[in-house]
Amino acid sequence: MVAAFSGFIMALLLPSRTTGDLVAGMWQLLSGLGAVPKTLVWDNESGIGQRRRLTVGARSFAGTLGTRIHQVPPRDPESKGVIERANGFFETSFMPGRTFTGPADYNTQLAAWLPRANSQLLRRTGQQPRIRIDAGRAAMGMLPPVAPTTGLAARVRLGRDYYVRTAGNDYWVDPSVIGRFVDVHVGLTVITDPAHVGPAKRLRDDLPGADCRDMRGPVAAAGAVVGLRALSDYDEIFSLTPPEAAPVTETVGGSPDLEVVR
Repeated sequence: MVAAFSGFIMALLLPSRTTGDLVAGMWQLLSGLGAVPKTLVWDNESGIGQRRRLTVGARSFAGTLGTRIHQVPPRDPESKGVIERANGFFETSFMPGRTFTGPADYNTQLAAWLPRANSQLLRRTGQQPRIRIDAGRAAMGMLPPVAPTTGLAARVRLGRDYYVRTAGNDYWVDPSVIGRFVDVHVGLTVITDPAHVGPAKRLRDDLPGADCRDMRGPVAAAGAVVGLRALSDYDEIFSLTPPEAAPVTETVGGSPDLEVVR
């Protein structure tokens, strides 16, 4: 992002170009700036909107911040020349000769480079962006009292293997909530819950070469006779209250040892 009046550059490497990540990235940069501009200018990025129809996430973000998102016409780079020039400066001054060990290292090096970039004298203003940004910030709006909803959010029922899958990754959840609904919120960084480190370590010590999926318990041998649980048991587990009705018991396959309770 570039503040048009001052030329002040803000940047962050994002995991993807989805709406959740783009909105989360904008919020991180604007909250770091400490102000909200009256207009956010975007090209026709599909995660923000297409044909000037904003995505739900982008509209919600703009509404919470009290700003507007303006998408420029297709194939019109001159309408966002400020950001295009900053991109060129970035490609020729930051990227060459650098190596990165991962996304976190990339953002660390980028954060160290940005102050130097904003100290360069800008030809069109005759000032350094880091100095001119104070006047630009003073003309902007305030940050909202409540942070906008950013990132990816979903609700799933936790299965027996303790994992939820989101954004192409599997995340282990505390096994005590198996069978219950879990709200999943995905941000820009990946963290490990310290409360899960201990159980995971004990699992690796007990089962070398295994992962948390192996905590699902023993698997019945082939050909073993397995009883069917009554459906009322599941109602009790998930706190459901079915209508009162007398259970009907049937024998399956002629075997008195295997029954289904309806």
